[in-house]
Amino acid sequence: MSHTFHIPVLGLGYSIDTPLKVARYGISSVISIVDDELTERMRAYHSAENQLRYTLIPKTAPDARAKRITAYLNLIHELVEKQFRELKLQAFTPGNDICRYFELLPETSQLRQGYDLMLEYPQGQRKEIFQNLLRELMRPGAIDVNIMAKVDKMNFSADGNYLGDENTDALAALRGFANSKLHSSVTLSAGMNPRLYSYLEAFGDFLPDEAGALQKKIILKVSDFRSAFIQAKFLAKKGLWVSEFRVESGLNCGGHAFATEGYLLGPILEEFKQKREEMATELFGLYAPALLQKGVTAHHHPQRLSVQGGIGTAAENAFLLDHYDLDATGWGSPFLLVPEATNVDEATLLQLAGAAETDFYLSGASPLGILFNNFKNSSIEEQRLARLEKGRPGSPCTKKYLCTNTEFTEQPICTASREYQHLKIQQLQAMELPAADYQQQFDVITEKICLCEGLCSSTYLKYGIERPRENNAVAICPGPNLAYFSRIYSLEEMVKHIYGQVNLLDQIKRPHVFIKELELYIDYLQKDLQAHLKDLTEKKQKQLTKFKEQLLSGISYYKQLWNEWPLPQFGIYDLALAETKLNNTLI
Repeated sequence: MSHTFHIPVLGLGYSIDTPLKVARYGISSVISIVDDELTERMRAYHSAENQLRYTLIPKTAPDARAKRITAYLNLIHELVEKQFRELKLQAFTPGNDICRYFELLPETSQLRQGYDLMLEYPQGQRKEIFQNLLRELMRPGAIDVNIMAKVDKMNFSADGNYLGDENTDALAALRGFANSKLHSSVTLSAGMNPRLYSYLEAFGDFLPDEAGALQKKIILKVSDFRSAFIQAKFLAKKGLWVSEFRVESGLNCGGHAFATEGYLLGPILEEFKQKREEMATELFGLYAPALLQKGVTAHHHPQRLSVQGGIGTAAENAFLLDHYDLDATGWGSPFLLVPEATNVDEATLLQLAGAAETDFYLSGASPLGILFNNFKNSSIEEQRLARLEKGRPGSPCTKKYLCTNTEFTEQPICTASREYQHLKIQQLQAMELPAADYQQQFDVITEKICLCEGLCSSTYLKYGIERPRENNAVAICPGPNLAYFSRIYSLEEMVKHIYGQVNLLDQIKRPHVFIKELELYIDYLQKDLQAHLKDLTEKKQKQLTKFKEQLLSGISYYKQLWNEWPLPQFGIYDLALAETKLNNTLI
């Protein structure tokens, strides 16, 4: 790949068709395939936009979820291929998309340097030969997909019979990708699901072909080295190769936040850097014999390493790539302010552009019971508060992707649903708690929002395809880093910012990506400690103490790093302030 960044998955709808917007320029991006209703509606929309025949795959059709996902991915693949073919045929005339392709590349790219050199050639046969050579070297960006591994609801027939393991949500989504025409990667995130990981074996595209190539690849989104190694070994023993580890900050990211036990991004990347080669060797030692048992010869495949979560400047980007020997970085939340790349409705876009740091916060809003990066001014938060005012907390549950709770019902229901919150509040009322305790628990129950609808609404509003009486309240989950980007940007502006050709954050006071994450972790520790002050068990105290010690170890690492790389943007004084704040946190 000529670009050294990718656009990670953004919610459900925000990057659902991002490849149609950026892949022809060589930029890779990731589509969520959690919601087959969304993929089906987007297939209908883009088929109509491109005058293509569209036949509905009804929800009741056999294997509908997988078939809907396959059909949508095939459409995106075909449209990107068409865009790219047409782009390559264009003349190298200023303003044409083929010129934009090269001009978006980093100046360090050999392809970009070749393009710049070609422009200096006089008109004639040699220039045309050079141009045709450049065309041959062009590649579209990858159309990757994302599956939250543990969002894997079991499904039942109308008469209540279990439809089997292969028809759970995650496995059906994987089948949808595996059966598609895409030659790209599935990103598995949010922890390990042995049933899903084992199911990868069922599809030959994840095994090397006769030439040793992988038609479909596996990316693991991970938060630390140990879990990455464990998951990769599980897969290697089945003859499945992890082609990339995508390290994401535990808290300084968008969407769901999976806090580590105090492990910070710098030390995590250092461990990958030190052990990466050793890990690849050990994994190949498991992978090769597993493939041999399947009658397949093992080939050495590259194993990429990338990082995402809170990167905000070209200096940070370049340092991470160079110091940790990374192959790429991920830039997610800033692209929410780039309408050319993502789907944010106009009202929400203007709110994001004018938002302050305090408008982005870590919440308990997700029905999954996992911390969730939230935006205070979202219309779904307004709707949640309005429902509380009316004494009708909770949401109607229509899609049921996040139904995991069986506290009151035989079949799982969603904790954001009106049904669950009504039953839970009844239980709470019967406990006759003191007013303050009651309110605290009531707020926890009613903080949940419907992500299935909310993370799609913005896309429907942007394209004008919302339905009558459909809930159009928008949920959006940017990382805290978005607070420093304060207007709407073009694709050129954001890409040039990443590569250091412009500085969109000039004169903006912003902590270094490592310092910001550290501050988030200290705040997290203090809130966790505060929440357990009344009932601080010995076990919890040990866990909090270990967490603090791990943060102090991370600070020591950063001090050493600064001694070796005294980067002016790092903020050694900010590090000292954070250390003082942590030392004053008494456990």
